[in-house]
Amino acid sequence: MKKLAIQLIGLILIIGLSNCNKETPEIKLVPEPAEMIIGGGQYQISARSPIYVSDDDPELVAVAEYFIERVEAGSTIDLEIQLIDHDPGKGIYFHTDGPAFTDNPEGYEMEVFGSGITINAKTAKGVFYGVQSLLQLLPPEVYGNQKKLGSRDLRVPKVIIRDEPRYSYRGMHLDVGRHLFPVEFIKKYIDLIAMHKMNVFHWHLTEDQGWRIEIKKYPLLTEIGAWRETEDGGKYGGFYTQDQIREVVEYAKSRYVDVMPEIELPGHSVAALAAYPELSCTGGPFEVRKSWGVASDVYCAGKEVTFEFLEDVLDEVVGLFPFEYFHIGGDECPKVRWEVCADCQKRIRDENLKNEHELQSYFIGRIEKYLATKNKRLVGWDEILEGGLAANATVMSWRGESGGIAAAKQQHDVIMTPNSYLYFDYYQGNPLTEPKAIGGFLPMEKVYSYEPTPEVLSESEKKFILGAQGNVWTEYISTTEKVEYMALPRMSALSEVVWTPKELRDYEKFIYRLGAHYARLDAMQVNYRIPPPVVEEENYVFLREHELILHNAMDEADIRYTIDGTEPNENSLIYTDPLVFDKDAIVKARTVMKSGKSSVTVSINLDKQAPQPDLQ
Repeated sequence: MKKLAIQLIGLILIIGLSNCNKETPEIKLVPEPAEMIIGGGQYQISARSPIYVSDDDPELVAVAEYFIERVEAGSTIDLEIQLIDHDPGKGIYFHTDGPAFTDNPEGYEMEVFGSGITINAKTAKGVFYGVQSLLQLLPPEVYGNQKKLGSRDLRVPKVIIRDEPRYSYRGMHLDVGRHLFPVEFIKKYIDLIAMHKMNVFHWHLTEDQGWRIEIKKYPLLTEIGAWRETEDGGKYGGFYTQDQIREVVEYAKSRYVDVMPEIELPGHSVAALAAYPELSCTGGPFEVRKSWGVASDVYCAGKEVTFEFLEDVLDEVVGLFPFEYFHIGGDECPKVRWEVCADCQKRIRDENLKNEHELQSYFIGRIEKYLATKNKRLVGWDEILEGGLAANATVMSWRGESGGIAAAKQQHDVIMTPNSYLYFDYYQGNPLTEPKAIGGFLPMEKVYSYEPTPEVLSESEKKFILGAQGNVWTEYISTTEKVEYMALPRMSALSEVVWTPKELRDYEKFIYRLGAHYARLDAMQVNYRIPPPVVEEENYVFLREHELILHNAMDEADIRYTIDGTEPNENSLIYTDPLVFDKDAIVKARTVMKSGKSSVTVSINLDKQAPQPDLQ
């Protein structure tokens, strides 16, 4: 195989092709690889292309089966696996000899040459990420289930890719406490995480507005805590059974995505208190919250029954999630009940604590010690710094970066998820035209600009930055279609932030590559956001005439517009040159893709004013 690689590199040098940032229309990968050399020609995958797997490695076999499943779903050809103990020199070959360029277990090297394809890594996980790149080299229909591709369509351009992630933690979060989503959608979300070479799904399972995981020892958590009253007097809610949880975790495992559960404590716990009010400071009664925001009622830190309950819950949850990290929330916990609770005040005295902030630190520290007995590492939002950080806690910094910086300086691991860059429930455009969101403004360009490792840290402190995560909170996201709209393509931008070397990131090139990526998302039937036409202003006042310029934010799409105030569609005028107006007008424009999908509408008001007479 090394001989073949040398021959291919020699051919590339002879024909004068250069390294890799040079892109062709056929090669538009997201995230962009660390190194790519593009050759001439292609390899044709057909039913006669054997899939070779070195030795009898069950993990590698599973990766090969994943690739075959994807190809067979999108095409009419059938592929087969052959187990071998040597380099066949032809066909498609997955092996784990380990490429020389990296020791990273997630790194891989892929070579496409005239007689075959090889993907080599140190682990099956690395091979899996190579497969993700290989799938993106194929036509986008390979991501669908319509068998649209024939035997002549599966051509792979000759290329050498040497690739590895920049960060070890590359996550996406989803809140199911406010709104619940079906298991099949959770699997689709995991598929999206995997195709972007991300590796953690943070599953936010409990909230004031709903408890979403079955706990057999405490059935009222789902009988009562999983349901809230709606405005019309009905009930909204539901939960995942433990069997469904196992199903999701196993599915994620097959895509090398670790699932991190979040069980909120001490705050955001009203749904649990509605079921078991004795766990509170006041004794209730409570009802599952119908409104968003922060509740004053939290778990009582002074009662032993609280910790007995939580340890029982953790016992069951830990058994469902093999991932070493376990998220306990720890955010937005008001202390007003603790301040007047006799049990909490006694705990403060007995433990020689200074105040309620230290009481929260005691609470979280006690949970951390219990999780450690289960071989789990505690993760919490940056509020867990208040009152003192638990000994081995990992901090998820969401209120900007200050919490993460402070934790790194204390030599604690950090996952960056600042709301100003990575909260995907924020608006992506004009609130007047975008679907209702919680607030804020976070366009994709800002996501792409994010740098997870703060420069203020020393070199030794920077190593504590594990990576970054995008968060999707669902107060105003009630459907799977809207989850996709809010997450994509901002997830695509984040994938490049956490995978691609910093020096290779270029937003304009990223936008160019997104054209092909949108087609992949189309094949997956993802309701991603299409950027509307860009215009400098949405209201213009002029005296004689005005030239209106619209900018297309997407390749392979048209701007359709009207000038009579009606909504544009795929049959409206196509914008090609600046529009000149000498009278009032209302221009409405939207981006329309070849598939017929379109963006929200941009409305531009043009108001011609009569010149004022000269003053005497």
